[in-house]
Amino acid sequence: MPTYKETRVLPYTAQEMYDLVADVGSYPKFLPWTAAARVRKRTPQPDGSEVMEADLVISFKVFRERFGSRVVLWPEKQKIDTEYIDGPFRYMISNWAFRDRGEGGSEVDFFVDFEFKNAILQKVIGVVFNEAVRRMVKAFEERAAALYGQRAAIEG
Repeated sequence: MPTYKETRVLPYTAQEMYDLVADVGSYPKFLPWTAAARVRKRTPQPDGSEVMEADLVISFKVFRERFGSRVVLWPEKQKIDTEYIDGPFRYMISNWAFRDRGEGGSEVDFFVDFEFKNAILQKVIGVVFNEAVRRMVKAFEERAAALYGQRAAIEG
């Protein structure tokens, strides 16, 4: 089903990018098609990770769907893993990884794989999937610029 993987070199630290992506409650402020976000609970784990359960409401054309996900935050590893709990998907996983670069800035890896239960919604999304995900990744980059100041782009 639709999968997308992208690596970006950005002029922000890995910690700044990790903090931005981990702030799920702020997604409606900048993420396209995200109408609402709610963190149900956060549970620190003995291994240093934190498990967050969150709901997002996605609004796209005539579709408006809520889905729940389990987000595992790995602050020491600067990774974020997300898996689907409930809502309109058959399955959904995504992963973020953030690494500082010796020459400045950071490298950000993003991966998502999902399938909707609704065949019509799957077809609608399938047509624009890559462009939609690119816009979402770009929205995180633009949010970083707004939060941390505009910095010169780093060529990778």
